[in-house]
Amino acid sequence: KTSFLKEWWESGDSVTLITRPRRFGKTLTLSMAEHFFSVKYAGEGKLFEGLSIWQEEKYRQLQGTYPVISLSFANIKEKNYQTVREKIGLLLTNLYVKYSFLKESEVLTDTDRAFFDRMLSVDVRDSDATLSLYQLSDYLYRYYGKKVIILLDEYDTPMQEAYVNGYWEELVGFTRSLFNSTFKTNPYLHRGL
Repeated sequence: KTSFLKEWWESGDSVTLITRPRRFGKTLTLSMAEHFFSVKYAGEGKLFEGLSIWQEEKYRQLQGTYPVISLSFANIKEKNYQTVREKIGLLLTNLYVKYSFLKESEVLTDTDRAFFDRMLSVDVRDSDATLSLYQLSDYLYRYYGKKVIILLDEYDTPMQEAYVNGYWEELVGFTRSLFNSTFKTNPYLHRGL
C-alpha cells in the first residue's frame, strides 16, 4: 500500500476523496499516511524500510516532515442532530487538547488563545466548530512554518445516520460549512485526504 503514498503525492491534488467499499483498507491507508508524513513520527522511518516508498531518497526525506491533522467520524452514529453536534464538538475539543502545546507558544495571539479556549470548552458553538480545522491549520502552519496535511476518515458516517434518521438538512448545512473552511478555502492546507 505504500505505493499509494507516492501516487497520491505525485498527483499534486490538493484534496483527494477515496471512495471504496467497506473493508477495502481506507482507514489503514489514512493511518499509513499519518505515520509517513506527520512530524509526530519524525525519525520513525524504520516503519517503512523495505517497502516501495522507501526506495527513493526524496520520499525518505519527506518522512516525518509535515504537521498532520488526523481525525475520524467513525463513532458518530446518532439518532438526532443535537447528539451528533455534541459528539463532533467533543471530537474537535479532543483534537485541540492534543495540540495544546500550541496555546503556550509565541505564534498565537491573545485572540487565538481565546479561540483555543472556546474550543476546549464543554459546549463548542457551531461558528467555532466549523472554523476549528481551519484555525488549527493556521496555528500549525505558524508553529512549523509548513502547510498542513489533513486526514479525515469516515467523513460520511454521520451523513448516513442523518439521512436514515431524518436530520439530513441540519447536518448538511453544518458539514458544508466545516468542509468548505477546511478543504476549499484553507490557505494553510497542503493536502487533504
